[in-house]
Amino acid sequence: MCDGGLGRVGDLLEAAVRGGGVPGAVAVVGRGPVTLGSWVAGRADTTPAAERPMTKATMFDIASLTKVVATTTVALALAGNGSLSLDDAVVSYLPEAGACWQSPVTIWQLLTHTSGLPDSRKFYQWCVSREQLVRELCRTPLDAPPGTRVVYSDLGFIALGEIVAAAAGEPLASAVRRLVTGPLGMEATCFNPPGPPDRFAATELRDDGTAWSGTVHDENARIMGGVAGHAGLFAAAADLERFARWWVSDADGPVPIPLRQLATSCQTAGLGGCRGLGWVCPGDRYDILDGHWPPTAVSHTGFTGTSLALEPVTGIWAVLLTNAVHFGRDAAAVKALRCQLHAAVASALLDTA
Repeated sequence: MCDGGLGRVGDLLEAAVRGGGVPGAVAVVGRGPVTLGSWVAGRADTTPAAERPMTKATMFDIASLTKVVATTTVALALAGNGSLSLDDAVVSYLPEAGACWQSPVTIWQLLTHTSGLPDSRKFYQWCVSREQLVRELCRTPLDAPPGTRVVYSDLGFIALGEIVAAAAGEPLASAVRRLVTGPLGMEATCFNPPGPPDRFAATELRDDGTAWSGTVHDENARIMGGVAGHAGLFAAAADLERFARWWVSDADGPVPIPLRQLATSCQTAGLGGCRGLGWVCPGDRYDILDGHWPPTAVSHTGFTGTSLALEPVTGIWAVLLTNAVHFGRDAAAVKALRCQLHAAVASALLDTA
């Protein structure tokens, strides 16, 4: 299914699969409440004993898309209903952090990646439980004073996931279901999804040659039992369509419109990056839109090979789900596909490419 001007999207997916850098892909593009095209290519798993085609219903480990689809959105929902304030200090929810973080960090700074926390730590190499990992996180020194520079931080979003759970009075997965995925009708989207391995797009290979399938790829999230603020959510294309259509709509839904507008506006000018609340804005080093979309567009990516882009003014949005990490951690092919796909969408719908 596709709008005539978007026909090149399907060709790009097929070319990426033929090129050998992307095992399989699903893409969906729309404007406002209307889905204009959807495409499927390649394989969900290429290992000999489990080889199977990709389908639009395939469930993906969406990796860091968890940050915007789940953690950012549920944090904003809690801010919208008064359960927390974006200016709240992290130590109000994670008191243990106060002993090591030499300056106060706020929820706002976690959302904008300006907390001063490092980008990542391989906690999984020495932690054996969720509780130990959170303790180690709270003992991790800041690399910079809060609010002084943008550093994309998994650690900040792990902390934010724990804050959401504390503010909501329930585990992160339950809060996301109650406040985000449930109200939006995202019925399949969840942490630790049920079902047989063939329901999922396979990710990286284990040492024995079998692929992770239905188990979170991110090692820190795995130590946390599959539920973390930075990674762990699984979703199929149809649910991410629902999420994108809602985000660009004029319906409040889980998050009031003014807070969504705030989230998709750059809040970090002069700090070495361009970040909204959770979202990547044009001009940031992680921007995947390469100037083809309007300056009011935002995006985000996931390490497994996923991405989501939307532009609230025109209402256009694009979901790209791949299992590129199934072939290893060289992201060159999926990075090229993202750039080409978003340029093609712009050319078809915006006449800017």
